[in-house]
Amino acid sequence: MTNIAPASQADVVIIGGGIMGCAIAYNLARRGVQAVLLEKGKMVGEQSSRAWGFVRQQNRDPAELPLMIVGNRIWRELSAELQADVEWRAGGILSMAGNEAELAHYEAREKLEREHGVDSRMVTPEEIRGLMPGFAGQVLGGLHTASDGNAEPLKASSAFAAGAERAGAKLHPYCTVEGFTTRDGKIASVITDKGEIRTETVVCAAGAHSSKLARMVGLDLPVRTVRATVAATEPLPEITQLAVRGVEVSFRQRASGSVYMAQSVDNSADYDLTLESFHHLRWFLPNYLENRRMVRLHIGKPFWDDLMRAMPWSKARRHPFAHAVDLEPKPNQKQVQRSREALMGYFPHLKDVRIERTWAGMIDTMPDMIPVLGPAPELEGFIFATGFSGHGFAMGPIVGRLISELILNGGASLDIHGLRFSRFAEGKLGAAGKVR
Repeated sequence: MTNIAPASQADVVIIGGGIMGCAIAYNLARRGVQAVLLEKGKMVGEQSSRAWGFVRQQNRDPAELPLMIVGNRIWRELSAELQADVEWRAGGILSMAGNEAELAHYEAREKLEREHGVDSRMVTPEEIRGLMPGFAGQVLGGLHTASDGNAEPLKASSAFAAGAERAGAKLHPYCTVEGFTTRDGKIASVITDKGEIRTETVVCAAGAHSSKLARMVGLDLPVRTVRATVAATEPLPEITQLAVRGVEVSFRQRASGSVYMAQSVDNSADYDLTLESFHHLRWFLPNYLENRRMVRLHIGKPFWDDLMRAMPWSKARRHPFAHAVDLEPKPNQKQVQRSREALMGYFPHLKDVRIERTWAGMIDTMPDMIPVLGPAPELEGFIFATGFSGHGFAMGPIVGRLISELILNGGASLDIHGLRFSRFAEGKLGAAGKVR
């Protein structure tokens, strides 16, 4: 990686240095493409290094499930391919039901996933206690997918970055995109704070910042950003190799013994109101009303900061992402305490669990909770790989492969039609995002 100005020309410019951008750069460079990756801050410093680390086929939207079935196979060989330990653990994933509605949901998911060849199966409370000796929580049952697993987000994302560089991609941290030029309905160049790069192909893999980037070229991408909190415990005796979505707390245990955990449902994410909140309100309101117990709204400093950046004299008009370089979102310590108490309730023998570290990440969320993959028909050469709505980490390897195929082959080897950008203009969103 280098802080020097990027070359003035590239075959493909990728914006966003998370697991998506790095995996795309890796796959393109391996096929001889002159790929340049731009990241406004440190590489793999945002959401890709802050995720839970679940790698799941389970509970995927039908448009995502075929991708993750193939993606799951990639994960199993990823450490060898990237010459790096990504802490892959093939321990399976368990989602637990605390009421009849959740139980019915998982029963429907079992049927769908088994029709696709995934080994998901419903398990009883007794079977859950067999899977996790010492578990004392009260549940009605759950869904177990033995072929799923988990990995360490920072290690996996960094391994893709290193692999991309070895293959010949040029990675530029602290290089911020500030505009684009177009010509005859096509991308012509990317303008950065370190110079202009001529290119005919741009991939927007910028996560929470994608909507603002899209507006720079006249594209209307409805993205909202929620703040999610995660905590890591001190090393604990082994409780499970499963990644678990519990009723009150979700968790996975690393090989070191440390447990990553986050609140599962009620108030599990924070939404800081900003001026951006009022864009695309009609798209997001149905989803919010249906899931409002999961998100806690806040109005405070982020709103007023955003308002000041909108003023005519603000430097943000020339440097729109300067305020977001190496941003450290504030963790919700109340969520951490509730998660800690819930974990000890599940495993009473753990006694007084100590928290070693807490952090938060900014999650790019779509109205229908599924990503946008593929080209923008309105602007030739502009491709999206964004909007993963909090479950994108696991999709990094397969998305990297599919976007590279799209660029080099003119099409992807798996069906990504349901994830197309044009679904918003067509009004063909998933059930969570339909506007009636």
